[in-house]
Amino acid sequence: MHIYILRRLLLMIPTLLGITLVVFMVMASSPGGISSQSLADGQNMEPEAKQALEEYYNRRYGLDQPAYIQYLRWLNNISPIGFTQNQVGDYDGFSFVKGSDLGTSFRYGRPVIELLEERVPITLLLNLLSLPLIYIIAISIGVKAATQRGQPFDVGSNFFMLILWAVPTMLAGVLLIGFFGSDQYWRWFPTAGLNRREALDMPFLPHWGSFGDVVMIFVLTAIATALLITISIKGTKNLRAAVMGGVGLVLGFFMANDLPGEDISLIHPLLSIVIGALMAGIGYMDYRSLRTAMMALVGFCIGVGLAMHLAQSDFIRGFLFDRLWHLILPVLCLSYGGFAFLSRLTRGAVLENLLSDYARTARAKGVEEKHVLWRHVFRNSLLPLITLAAGLLPSLIGGSVIVEAIFSIDGMGRLAIEAVNARDRELMLSLTLIGGVLTLTGYLVADICYAIADPRVNYD
Repeated sequence: MHIYILRRLLLMIPTLLGITLVVFMVMASSPGGISSQSLADGQNMEPEAKQALEEYYNRRYGLDQPAYIQYLRWLNNISPIGFTQNQVGDYDGFSFVKGSDLGTSFRYGRPVIELLEERVPITLLLNLLSLPLIYIIAISIGVKAATQRGQPFDVGSNFFMLILWAVPTMLAGVLLIGFFGSDQYWRWFPTAGLNRREALDMPFLPHWGSFGDVVMIFVLTAIATALLITISIKGTKNLRAAVMGGVGLVLGFFMANDLPGEDISLIHPLLSIVIGALMAGIGYMDYRSLRTAMMALVGFCIGVGLAMHLAQSDFIRGFLFDRLWHLILPVLCLSYGGFAFLSRLTRGAVLENLLSDYARTARAKGVEEKHVLWRHVFRNSLLPLITLAAGLLPSLIGGSVIVEAIFSIDGMGRLAIEAVNARDRELMLSLTLIGGVLTLTGYLVADICYAIADPRVNYD
């Protein structure tokens, strides 16, 4: 295994070179190409200043040289070993410890490494929050749907996930902002950015002005959450549906009342019925784990809402809560398509192994059904999930381009769009390099997970 990992790491080098070479040639072959004249145009400078800027670009980046020479110069700059340059851009020696230089952005006039240090963590944060959410929801729904093939949960989850998968990310983002961020409907979430400007001056953790309000939020949240969890575990179907339906009717009424305008209209009973029916369906559901988790979340939200309504002092949300508040809609928009597709893949993989010979043999030997499912069937169903996981991170990074543009988040996706529009060669190649490293690392981790999940896989 160690030899295989080392070989794969070494093979990443020519692969990354090939990826960056393709991107560079596409940029160089595009109409207008990448030249000092194209970079200096449109800056409203005097002819002498423009000529001086073009000469600087030519000296610094070799833009007046053939494309392959420019690419070799870029490789020399990013390599820790290579030729060194003096202040005027001429090569004056060779060094084994010269260090890597990603260059200076044409558009921003700043070192590329500084821009990446600002933007890449934001995109990684979005994806690291989305990946666990995708897999938790997809596995829980997919496994249950496979064990209840043809039953209402399987049919309902199939229908719901198909709808989610069919909704484009751009449309979903616009709808989320339009309904839950605009002044025309509910103003629950922010529409842009990762935090408000005033949040930078707030303390890190949220708090109230009085100790009594802090105690009240913990007590009300604990009571509401524990009550709904108890009803989910010990209550009958009719009781669960009645309680959740009643909660949904009240929540629907308050949601309608929170819309702009104070008059009670047709939207109040309509929204109450819709939310009440959805909540009653959650309470009536047979899937105990998913039902309990959703009812616990409802109880938590009810407790927090009551505490905020009854609090006597002002609530200071703090930097942490403000950041999480801004992340809810982008993470949801980035995740729904992933768990919709992955849940269908999980269902198919588990269903195929449930009907296999080894599963029937295990049941014939008296093994409990839950052990057959999780110790045998699910483990053998992990291989297609691992295969998808290898390409899920690059796809999420690609999807974050749309999400970051919709929610005005200054991440790696938005930076890539700006780099392409500005013909910023240094920045675009660096982003391509990072994307390639993440993609190849994902495939390497997937290969290692193959050997962990299936002992038959051997790389020696």
